[in-house]
Amino acid sequence: METLPILSALFAATSVYLFWFYLLARKLTGPSVWPVVGSLPLLYSNRKQIHDWITSNLRATGGSATYQTCTLALPFVARKQGLYTVTSNPKNIEHILRARFDNYPKGPTWQAAFHDLLGEGIFNSDGETWLIQRKTAALEFTTRTLRQAMARWVNRTIRNRLWCILDKAERDHIAVDLQDLLLRLTFDNICGLTFGKDPETLSPDLPDNPFAKAFDNATEATLQRLLYPAFLWRIQKFFGLGAERQLEKSLKVVGDYMNDAVAARKLTPSDDLISRFMNKRDVDGNPFPSAVLQRIALNFVLAGRDTSSVALSWFFHLIMENPHIEEKIIAEISTVLKQTRGDDPRLWTEEPLAFDEADKLVYLKAALAETLRLYPSVPEDFKYVVKDDVLPDGTFVPAGSTVTYSIYSVGRMKSIWGEDCMEFKPERWISADGNRFEPPKDGYKFVAFNGGPRTCLGKDLAYLQMKSVVSAVLLRYRLSPVPGFRAQQKMSLTLFMKKGLQVHLHPRKLGVGPGHVAATSA
Repeated sequence: METLPILSALFAATSVYLFWFYLLARKLTGPSVWPVVGSLPLLYSNRKQIHDWITSNLRATGGSATYQTCTLALPFVARKQGLYTVTSNPKNIEHILRARFDNYPKGPTWQAAFHDLLGEGIFNSDGETWLIQRKTAALEFTTRTLRQAMARWVNRTIRNRLWCILDKAERDHIAVDLQDLLLRLTFDNICGLTFGKDPETLSPDLPDNPFAKAFDNATEATLQRLLYPAFLWRIQKFFGLGAERQLEKSLKVVGDYMNDAVAARKLTPSDDLISRFMNKRDVDGNPFPSAVLQRIALNFVLAGRDTSSVALSWFFHLIMENPHIEEKIIAEISTVLKQTRGDDPRLWTEEPLAFDEADKLVYLKAALAETLRLYPSVPEDFKYVVKDDVLPDGTFVPAGSTVTYSIYSVGRMKSIWGEDCMEFKPERWISADGNRFEPPKDGYKFVAFNGGPRTCLGKDLAYLQMKSVVSAVLLRYRLSPVPGFRAQQKMSLTLFMKKGLQVHLHPRKLGVGPGHVAATSA
């Protein structure tokens, strides 16, 4: 008899909960949700193709390109911390990134997840802390000296290392993982530009660099924190379990390396970014302490390494699938070099592209932008909602919830880019007269470099670096995929290829035809 009241109470509570859940589920427009766990089961089962899954969910909404789901279907949580609004609507994205910028900061969830790795660096901070770093960095990124420093690092790495490795692989008929080489190249470049220390990961024997490996592990473990409710990773961290245990070890290696790098720069300042930040002041008017300088440096390394190398990997993948576009790129590079270096093709490959030569490559820039439209280096981004708001498409977003804008999905929506949105078509970025790079009139159709006040400061340098690397590779070699290789996406903060980019290299013979520049492959 005593159990009857308990059972009755449980039945009543369950009935009330299920009725509440029914009302909640009716309002959600995204994938199916279950009691308590919400859409977590679907999120987990689709984790290996998460970006395509999000895109298919957005397409299923019709023209709105926005849906809402929850990862914790519990009262008082489901409409706040557990609610996710996912959108690829350019008007919504502009609203989030520009019009109501202050209402959509990184927020506590993101900052807590990344704090151990990035601290209060520029990519993990908001408000005054972010603003002072942004202003300082913005001044430096507009200087010609930084552009010249970047050119030195890029050209030296190409000339002394990349070409040596690729030449040997071609002679010995050995396949290479081009993504791995590009990651090493951009890592060495950004470390040199940021704190003047070259880790030399791109060397003939392709050594395992403890700092680079620990940085990779720390980035991946940090991403895991974002995918699931915060209490899960906090429990793991407290008990030293799973990815959190690995993260702690990796952060120790990264911290020791950065200690040495910053200490060395304090003794011998140079023209790198950290040396420049040493002469600046924080929000309180004090010099940046060493611990903060380390975090600032790591933020720039994270942004400068992965984004360019990932974009280049997908670019070369697309070029192998579209040889007619490759021919146009080779023709454009050859035309520019004929003007700057003369008619002899041997002179075109003696030295890497100067940045002033790279500036003239319009079609190549269009092909790189088209790559980033289809395969943005950072496929998804998250924002915290400070105050209740209504997006331009009418979607209500409550304070305390999260908004995700899917950069990957934007480029794959017919309603945004047209019926041919899945085609690799650089021409869509070229002006009608064919002489100018012309981004879309609605700038928020393309946010691979972010938008609004947080627009990527290194965008122009990134394009120049990518142009130099593309020219260095394609003028010397024709690429072909290793038989059986299939490009697959890796679940990560950036859009890595899961198994790298496995290619064979074939020597390219550049020749001059009557009245034009032609390129053929041997």
